[in-house]
Amino acid sequence: MPPTVYPEPSGGVVLCIDDNQDVLECEKAFLETFGYAVLTAPSADKGLELASTYSIDVVVLDYFMPMMNGQEIAMELRRLRPQAPIILLTEGHGVPEPALSLADALVARDRLASQLLPTIAYLQGRERISPSSYDA
Repeated sequence: MPPTVYPEPSGGVVLCIDDNQDVLECEKAFLETFGYAVLTAPSADKGLELASTYSIDVVVLDYFMPMMNGQEIAMELRRLRPQAPIILLTEGHGVPEPALSLADALVARDRLASQLLPTIAYLQGRERISPSSYDA
């Protein structure tokens, strides 16, 4: 396994949408440690409201959400923020192809700590290492 590569602090804005409050708090604390401004949303509605209000550089989106699934949220995010890459956070199974096609990257929930930063850096063009080179 290649060494973990962490980007320099970016000052970028990451929107994390997940119905699991513990995951949101973990993502926020982790990403802020590396210089990202992090907006969190515990629901699709709140996430879409934040995306329509703030300039977003990257979205980390849980696929399995109540009310709207990740595919529905991603479709709306593409309308609101077409340039913002979407990282789909999932257990790694059960995500239909149309949802995968809306996402720019997929990160397995159990690999969040090792894959999230390199994936964000890759999507923002700051690193040459593809996220696919990391354990899936």
